[in-house]
Amino acid sequence: MKHHVTVGVDGSPESRAAARWGAREAVLREVPLRLVHAVDWLISPSVPAPGREAADRWADEALTDAAEDVRRRHPGLEVSTRCLSGRPAAALAAEAADAGLLVLGSRGVGGLVGFLIGSVSLSTLVATETPVVLVRVSDERDEAQPTRYREIVLGVDIHEAADKVLAFAFEEADRRGCAVRAIHGWKMPSMYQYAPFFDPENEREIGRTITVMLDEMLMPWRHKFPSVSATHEAFEGPALEQLFRAAASADLIVVGRRLRRSPLGVHLGSVAHAVLHHAAAPVAVIAHD
Repeated sequence: MKHHVTVGVDGSPESRAAARWGAREAVLREVPLRLVHAVDWLISPSVPAPGREAADRWADEALTDAAEDVRRRHPGLEVSTRCLSGRPAAALAAEAADAGLLVLGSRGVGGLVGFLIGSVSLSTLVATETPVVLVRVSDERDEAQPTRYREIVLGVDIHEAADKVLAFAFEEADRRGCAVRAIHGWKMPSMYQYAPFFDPENEREIGRTITVMLDEMLMPWRHKFPSVSATHEAFEGPALEQLFRAAASADLIVVGRRLRRSPLGVHLGSVAHAVLHHAAAPVAVIAHD
């Protein structure tokens, strides 16, 4: 097991929210918290020395302010800071390699869109295999340690081997003493679109079969974490709408992304991408084969 939580800090309200969320997570895991900031100017010889010095001072202030804030909230938490030199996404991804979790901030932009994913956060996310949580600014979620955690909502695909995603969701629920709700959307096979006569019983039978498959997928994790109450919902149609609705009352949304590469670069996946942009709750993205 990797023994610390890493948070990317840049002095913004979003990174402050990420630092506070990461500190609570480190307390739950009983591991140290590491706050990091990447300074791109340090590697550019074209930047005058005064500019590099100003960047250094600003980075130190951002790290110091974040560290003082989380230490005040969690006096017993071990907190360290580190200033990295390099392209932020690459530096953060490299820093995350020996962490159990990387936490980044994303800007909340109101009711229509939950997250505004910046290029650094998105590039970091697809450059690391470490679990990544993106946190938006929310006074209700950020100001205090919850007295009672809400449920973990899990977007799951029964057609993929996603043990890492399931393990993360159940472990997080076990730490918080809360429930897991697994959501899976399905659609009718394309051959039914061309059938001259459609029997509604066929649709009901497919729905029952998928529900059984989802239940069987969760069963080993229910046995491994008997204290975690786990429910599941399988329904015809895209899972995104249900995930967005569940995010309003969730402590965390957990989705997976497949580790696959193409000539055009790494791939995040349409579901994970949409959830990151629209969900109101913090979102954990778990890379898996």
